[in-house]
This record gives sequence, C-alpha cells and structure tokens, in this order.
Amino acid sequence: MSESYITKNALAASMKKLMEERDFSKVTVADICEGCGMNRKSFYYHFKDKYELVNWIFYEEFLKNMDVSRYKTSRDILEDLCKYFYRERTFYENALMVEGQNSFREYLFESMLPVIKTQTKDLFRDREYNLFFVYFFYEAFLAAIISWLRDGEKIPPDEFLRQLHAILITLAENFIEESRE
Repeated sequence: MSESYITKNALAASMKKLMEERDFSKVTVADICEGCGMNRKSFYYHFKDKYELVNWIFYEEFLKNMDVSRYKTSRDILEDLCKYFYRERTFYENALMVEGQNSFREYLFESMLPVIKTQTKDLFRDREYNLFFVYFFYEAFLAAIISWLRDGEKIPPDEFLRQLHAILITLAENFIEESRE
C-alpha cells in the first residue's frame, strides 16, 4: 500500500469520525488534519477540499468495489447501495444533506448516472430515451434514501427496499387503473 493511499485513508477516517459527531458544514480541514495528526499541506496535497474527500470515501468504499457484472436487476444495485449506506448511515445522512456544486449529492448522481440510464432505458423500452426519467428516478430515490437514513427506527435495508417496491407497485397499479377509466 502506497504512502499516499495510507495518508488518504487516515484523512478519510478522521473525516468519517468527525461527521459522526457534527454536521459537514462544521467540519474544517484543520479539524480533519488534527484528527489524524497531519498538517493542512498534507491534506491539500491529496484533496482540493473536504467535498472531494467525501467523494473519495464513497469511491473507495463503494464504487471501486462494485461488480457490475453480477447485477442482474436494478434491485441488486439498490440493495448493495442501501446496505452500504445503512452500515455508514450517520456519515451518509450527513453527507447527503449538503447540496450544490461539488457536493456528495452531485457526485452520487454523476457516479450512478450510467447505471440509472441503463435501468430506466429498460423500463421504458417502447419510448424514446428521455433524461427526464433519469432525473425523476434519481431524485425520488434520493429523497427516499435521505428519509430512510434520518428515520429514528433505522429499518434494515431489505425492509426499506420492500417498502420502496410496494410503493412503486401500488403507484403503477393506480396509474394503470386510472388510465382504464
């Protein structure tokens, strides 16, 4: 393992610990460095800002380890993502509250865009591809994830996905029924 990777992991561990204790907006680069005994120069050598560090954590812990070839359905992907978010729920509840340029929300969208495009294309086979569907499903899923992570009961990922599936099926059935009337 390279020294650079060890340094990045130390900074990441410090960031994760701090985000367990306080909001992202209250975490400073100085706090991150102090938490792992490094100086600001070391931080800025590896990351341009704390946003990039949060995104790097997601890349290293989730995206880099995704085995897309084993995903047969969109549910398989969502299941892995939900299990990961559940294990790291305080960190991601906090990270997902930040909006705007360079935010984790933006990075998550960009990272998952190819997957979402593939899945929505399959859902709407008979229609011309429309970016509206991608944004719709991403925003709906993101809102559901944030609500789930903030929920005091902390239902397990499998139950969350069952509830999400039930909602989607019910909505689809209602739309079909209404279109027949």
